[in-house]
Amino acid sequence: MHLDAVLAIEHRAYPVPWTRGNFVDALNVGYLGRRLLGANEHLLGYFVVMQGVNEMHVLNLTVAPEQQGRGHGRHMLDELVKQCRQTRTGELLLEVREGNARARKFYARYGLSEIGVRKAYYPAPSGAHPQQREDAVVMSLKLRDRV
Repeated sequence: MHLDAVLAIEHRAYPVPWTRGNFVDALNVGYLGRRLLGANEHLLGYFVVMQGVNEMHVLNLTVAPEQQGRGHGRHMLDELVKQCRQTRTGELLLEVREGNARARKFYARYGLSEIGVRKAYYPAPSGAHPQQREDAVVMSLKLRDRV
């Protein structure tokens, strides 16, 4: 997955980025990881998903900050929906930081609905008090009609 390039984007994109170990562990247990490449094999974004029973759970979907707003996230979600169709998966699920209004709006425009909240799900950013964890909004895209 070219982890050095992925980690460089991860650190620019998030206050609490995934570690190299997070990516290695996810790929080693068989989670699906894909990159989105642009011209000259330049990394634009990536995702890691876990296939469950009739659901696909997005663990990480990231577009390089300087590439956001250009349709790359939509392209990756389209690929995930295509994968769901191929595996007859009925639902796409993900969590997003409650304070990440831009991502929540993006996912809502794509058709995901907010279905719940996971309290204190995300770790506090570096320098913040450890108890300042952030809630996650759980979002879902039902695919039965689209499969």
